[in-house]
Amino acid sequence: MKNLGRNRVWKKKGFYNTTSLLSISLLIFIFIFIFVSYTSHIPNSLLPISRTSQCTPQNLPGQRFLWYAPHSGFSNQVSEFKNAILMAAILNRTLVVPPILDHHAVALGSCPKFRVLGPGEIRLSVWNHVIDLLRSRRYVSMADIIDLSSLVSISVIQAIDFRDFISLWCGVNVDFDCFNESNDQSSLLDSLKQCGSRLSGLDGNVDKCIYALDEDCRTTVWTYQQNDDEVLDSFQPDEQLKKKKKISYIRKRRDVYKTLGPGSKAESATVLAFGSLFTAPYKGSELYIDINEAPRDQRISSLIQKIEFLPFVPLITSAAKEYAIETIKGPFLCAQLRLLDGQFKNHWKATFLALKNKVDSLKKGPLPISIFVMTDLPEADWHGSYLEDLARDSGSVKLYVLREKDELVIRTAKKLIESGHGMRLKQQCPHQVLPDILLYIEETVCSCASLGFVGTTGSTIAEGIEVMRKFNICPSHSQTALTNSLQANNVCSR
Repeated sequence: MKNLGRNRVWKKKGFYNTTSLLSISLLIFIFIFIFVSYTSHIPNSLLPISRTSQCTPQNLPGQRFLWYAPHSGFSNQVSEFKNAILMAAILNRTLVVPPILDHHAVALGSCPKFRVLGPGEIRLSVWNHVIDLLRSRRYVSMADIIDLSSLVSISVIQAIDFRDFISLWCGVNVDFDCFNESNDQSSLLDSLKQCGSRLSGLDGNVDKCIYALDEDCRTTVWTYQQNDDEVLDSFQPDEQLKKKKKISYIRKRRDVYKTLGPGSKAESATVLAFGSLFTAPYKGSELYIDINEAPRDQRISSLIQKIEFLPFVPLITSAAKEYAIETIKGPFLCAQLRLLDGQFKNHWKATFLALKNKVDSLKKGPLPISIFVMTDLPEADWHGSYLEDLARDSGSVKLYVLREKDELVIRTAKKLIESGHGMRLKQQCPHQVLPDILLYIEETVCSCASLGFVGTTGSTIAEGIEVMRKFNICPSHSQTALTNSLQANNVCSR
């Protein structure tokens, strides 16, 4: 009887256990069914990004991309963009065309002092800033400002807009032109953050998917066809710097094609990610990229010549010529005075002295002298400076200054948004922020100055203007020639 009683109890417990298992199984089934039904209606843009989908964008099978991390001011960004064009052409990759970043939103550091952001850090910083530009509707593509038609039309390079690249690569489907900061975009932002982390190389390289370079100006000088692969560069950290900063970097010259081209690990990756592509001459060498010729590659040799000067889009050029013709109305001198930023704060005397010497020489001729001034010093702060002296000397000098709120600048900015000069058609969105194009118009005006140009020593803006003047943006500075050129530009931009 006792055994029978125990058996009954065991059977009762077994019955309850079986019932519990069935209930749990049923609940799990219902949960899975609801989850699948729910997620099937979630837009793709709000779903997490799969690791494999990034490597096989369906609309661009077989393409291989190159993206990089621009930084600092506009002139430096243009310089890096030229280097990116060159690298993409050498490695036969599609260039991801970036936006124009806010001035110094991302800073590299100092290559000569071996104190820079690492490639992964700067890539992520750029990615996050680009997302901020999209959210605030201030995104302006480099191709909206720089005219790439001469390169793209003859297939010198292949290129894709950064926004289109994000859509394909991150697996999102969203109109980035009308991107906003509403709460329903939080999942999308999380997805973009994950995608940016992976593309920045923070998760490491992924075979045949992402190859994120760790090399930067502290260790590498990229060359091409110079027969100096793996040779020590002439510029190395000196012993004092090594001891003071406790660094042990060795800079080697490396052939970019041999290192990252056919047969390399990088070559098989769909995305090749550089960090900064900034370079500059330094102590008999280059800080990061030393490719000024390609002795055995006519295609690249021709491209090097083409990218020495990349013009602004016709709308900007036309606006500058309009200002020269209809506002200044005659020969003029341009003074580019960078006075507030970085190293330039302490060189006012030398900067103003160069301008004064030029003005004094011009005073021997017809008066008054028309001077177009582009400067970062607000007019309210001219007191006590040579600019105030010039402004008071109305009998000998007439000053001209463009401002952000001037009708010409605003009108041109609106046309730029409507025209879609870039690589993709723009959508018209409410509360669109007008692009800041004052600098580009000012630079072009200076390129048309027939009485000469006085620039700030060491300023990349001044260097850019000198290049524009070298390539004769205004073929002749006579009033008739400028008028004819303006009329031609207006016809082309219609």
